[in-house]
Amino acid sequence: MPNATSISAPVIRHGFLWKVSLIAGLGGILYGYDMGIIAAALIYVRSTFALSTQMEEVVVSVVLIGSLVGAVAGGAASDRFGRRAILLWGGAVFAVGSLLAPLSPDVWTLIFARVLLGLAIGFTSVTAPVYVSEMSPPHMRGRLIALYQFALTLGIALADLAGYELAGSHAWRTMFGLGAAPAVLFLVLVLTVPESPRWLVAHGRRKDALSVLSAVSDVAGAQALLQEIERSLSVAVERRWSALFTPTVRRSLLIAVGFTVLQQVTGVNTIIYYGPRIFSLAGVSSDKAAIWATFLVAAVNVLATVIALVLVDRIGRKPLLYIGVGGMTLSLVVLSFAFHSKAMAGPMLGVVAMSCLMVYIACFACSMGPIAWILVAEVFPLRLRGRGAAAATLGSGASNFLVSLTFLSLIQAAGNSATFAIYAGFCVLTLLFVRFVIPETKGIELESISASGSSATA
Repeated sequence: MPNATSISAPVIRHGFLWKVSLIAGLGGILYGYDMGIIAAALIYVRSTFALSTQMEEVVVSVVLIGSLVGAVAGGAASDRFGRRAILLWGGAVFAVGSLLAPLSPDVWTLIFARVLLGLAIGFTSVTAPVYVSEMSPPHMRGRLIALYQFALTLGIALADLAGYELAGSHAWRTMFGLGAAPAVLFLVLVLTVPESPRWLVAHGRRKDALSVLSAVSDVAGAQALLQEIERSLSVAVERRWSALFTPTVRRSLLIAVGFTVLQQVTGVNTIIYYGPRIFSLAGVSSDKAAIWATFLVAAVNVLATVIALVLVDRIGRKPLLYIGVGGMTLSLVVLSFAFHSKAMAGPMLGVVAMSCLMVYIACFACSMGPIAWILVAEVFPLRLRGRGAAAATLGSGASNFLVSLTFLSLIQAAGNSATFAIYAGFCVLTLLFVRFVIPETKGIELESISASGSSATA
């Protein structure tokens, strides 16, 4: 990748950037809450509707089917109608799904509600990181995009805390219904943010784009940013799905889709969805204690994401990935050995399992978690950024669906030890992918990243 000089405006209005990034990031809280709440709610949904193991897996994973559809539809729609419009649609669907789930009279209505929530997740997870990337200067872009992942982890932690507090009353309907409040708040706040200036330029709205850029920078900086965006658009790129497979974009597609798939197959969402079940397998007998242990893991997830916010624009993407994925690998190997060892049983196994999962989630949170969203938002050219993000989200959602749908069955067929050893193997594969495929994008202007074809792997 060429050494591109970032276009630093004489004045950057950091307060404005943080405001719009935090509002867009609120979609991550909704994503995290609706993904995380199933861990606690499933215990009581299972007894309410007398679910089989297979139906449990369906209730958990069906949200991912909705997210796949939402990703494809949201990616193309955000390129056509704008990033802000799709964030609004996402907030509205979140609110509807969050109200329908607690009112479900049967499991099929609950499944439909979770499909709606999945659609909203697809809309926002495709659009929010792209929107933030297109608003941010290079020296802040990594941490501003990582706010989305931070919000996601916060949503998961809030879900686990709500599950713990409501576990005594078995109030799974209230657990789901609490998600409606942040959904409505998100919908209202998105009305206060502007459209992406890069999207506006791409659609011929130069005056509107300059107005938004003037809120980010002073007059000279806004003009310089506008000129750079216009230069990037002078390279003809067709706005259609097949353009993702052209030689100039194909490598970006490999980076984004390959990395988001690996993010899922290393097993992170088995902890989010099935945390209480994993702790039960490790000997934690009380449902409430298992939910509390899952919350502690989620709290570590939030705190470790702060490390990524601080370091991702300082030391770069790849060093964090080497450290984080290496730690994930080691913790899964130890967890696999603990389940395999006959000497480690009873309370000791529970302690080891909790320690390993905390190390694992901390390493994930300061590396793969936020950096996947950062890379997806960085590597594609402007005219294809929505579709590129949709393709990556589609790959992530499909692999997440397969992992969540098969986890319990894999545990039954292969055993606890082998299951976590398989996830450790995927971590090793991820390290190789980081070494030979992932570029370092720290401090590079978006237009320069996409223009280079993301060819550097140093």
